[in-house]
Amino acid sequence: MKLAIRLLTPFFLMLVAVIGVEAAGTGLMFVSAEKGNEVVVLDQEHNIIKRIPTSRRPRDMHFNSEKTLLYVACGDDDAIDIIDVATLEVVDSIPTGPSPEVFAFTPDEKIIYVSNEEDSALEAIELESRLTVSNIPTGAEPEGVLVTPDGKTAYVTSEVADMVHVIDTATSAVIENIVVGTRPRRFILTPDGSELWVSCELSSEIYIIDTATNEIKGDSLVFVPPGFREEDVTPVGMAITLDGSKVLVSLGRANHIAVVDTSTYEVLKYVLVGRRAWSVDLSSDEKTAIVANGLSDDITIVDMASMEPIRSIPVGRVPHSVVIDD
Repeated sequence: MKLAIRLLTPFFLMLVAVIGVEAAGTGLMFVSAEKGNEVVVLDQEHNIIKRIPTSRRPRDMHFNSEKTLLYVACGDDDAIDIIDVATLEVVDSIPTGPSPEVFAFTPDEKIIYVSNEEDSALEAIELESRLTVSNIPTGAEPEGVLVTPDGKTAYVTSEVADMVHVIDTATSAVIENIVVGTRPRRFILTPDGSELWVSCELSSEIYIIDTATNEIKGDSLVFVPPGFREEDVTPVGMAITLDGSKVLVSLGRANHIAVVDTSTYEVLKYVLVGRRAWSVDLSSDEKTAIVANGLSDDITIVDMASMEPIRSIPVGRVPHSVVIDD
């Protein structure tokens, strides 16, 4: 038997490789419905195929590296639910501190850093044991969390303190506080790691931090779509292309996303979407962007070639985040 297996190994390796390519992504889209207490699943044709009941107030979502599991922060039940992507069922739950909102994995996926909104802390949870290994004090109402690709630094926003806290993950200590605009929310990191973009909801700005110096880089970026005033613009979610050439910024109450050229920091296009554009994600081929619209209870599909909206799809009460398994 062992000899037969050895002889057939090349065939099986080829077969596994082929199957792996086909199974690399289901093409499914997942939308967390904050007031619906569910994650809504859409197929590649954007048809709703399942509504997965979750703990209360699902918000931020992330896949594990293999995309076999989807983790969902559920703010009103102090938990991160875990969804099996194959069965589309909640299979486990990780207890957290009060009101988890946004989280990020370390590169080795051993630790989850969770912003606990009501506890003014960044909680580090060991994934295997499900135990909290540290609680790092932050300013009030922490939200955005980002861990650098080398795992050495974590960043977290404080909505009330108007700061970005820089955390040394080896010591679990805040090593620097960076003052930004009013009510900072989310982050993106450029592919080369040189720039950290921070959305500041109530000052209608994006701040760019030079990660080498932790200094603010140049002037903040301000967005004013046609027909809106600056105070109507409340940027929150962002996405970046794989080559780092474009950043998509959801503009909240301004009901648009902005497509920004990262080499010039100029807006290439304002794209009209639904009401309170809250978060945005890109398909892996970057042909489409998907925007979660919190007040119109829908998502908008945007064609990236033309930078025009294709269609809007009702999904449920207060969509918060969207991720794509592709």
